[in-house]
Amino acid sequence: MSDATPLIDAPKKGPGRLIAIIAVIVVVLAAVGIGIAVSRGGSSDDTVRIGVVGASDPYWSTFADAAADEGIDVEIVDFGSYEQPNPALTEGELDLNQFQHIVYLAQYDVAADADLVPIGSTAIYPLPLYSEKYTDVSDFQKGDTIAVPDDASNLARSLLVLQSNGLIELKDGGDIFSGINDIDEDASTVTVTPVAADLAATSLPDFDGAIINNDYATKAGLSVDDVIAQDDPNDPAALPYVNVFAARAGDADDETYKKLVEIYQDTQSVTDGVVENSGGTAVTVKVPVADLQSSLEDTKKLVEQNG
Repeated sequence: MSDATPLIDAPKKGPGRLIAIIAVIVVVLAAVGIGIAVSRGGSSDDTVRIGVVGASDPYWSTFADAAADEGIDVEIVDFGSYEQPNPALTEGELDLNQFQHIVYLAQYDVAADADLVPIGSTAIYPLPLYSEKYTDVSDFQKGDTIAVPDDASNLARSLLVLQSNGLIELKDGGDIFSGINDIDEDASTVTVTPVAADLAATSLPDFDGAIINNDYATKAGLSVDDVIAQDDPNDPAALPYVNVFAARAGDADDETYKKLVEIYQDTQSVTDGVVENSGGTAVTVKVPVADLQSSLEDTKKLVEQNG
């Protein structure tokens, strides 16, 4: 008889051998359990942990309830700053996060040598143009001046907004690193003046128009009804500013995570809550995942080139 005696014969060897085999089985099952825990952010159950900034926003509880109706247990994990959810996801403390646009995600991936990827779009939070002088973007005249935030990220985005609305032309079409020197002045209608983002609203009377971040616009009492131009969600230049659900690359095809994206996008009470929470400025979008991931790769290349 071969030394490789089938385990099915083990009980014939006496109780000692049987106990040993049971012990091995227990160890194997425990190891499998540990593997499952690691795959779901360190949790030992099937709860999906999603990191956000602003878990008290009402639409998150609406989303969690909608997920529960589909048999998915969701835990919304709150973070106090934007710097925290990506490292937590990278380290496996979370399963997903949802707080950032593609530009922010690309900058993190490059800086941290990480592999987080977008698995679904949520909304774009447009950067709006206001004016006390005009009511339509077509009213601007040659030589008018528009104020824009002077921080690099919002400056570049502001220039793309102005270009998509026909007010300026950027050399080579512009990108997320465009600056004032990239404006083709001869081909542009308006001139652009950078100001501190928190001063743009109070400076509005001094300019023919101003691009003002949503938060500062709300604090200044400006309404979404006062907006005369903003990002066009259908403009390819706006794609890097679409907010996304992010996952580790190895989890990008997880069916449960895909279902959660679908629930977020297709539940009217959730999307209505997102828009309401933004003061009416958010535009919910459904972008093909392949386009999101392609935009991430393109944006990462830009970040690396300009790093």
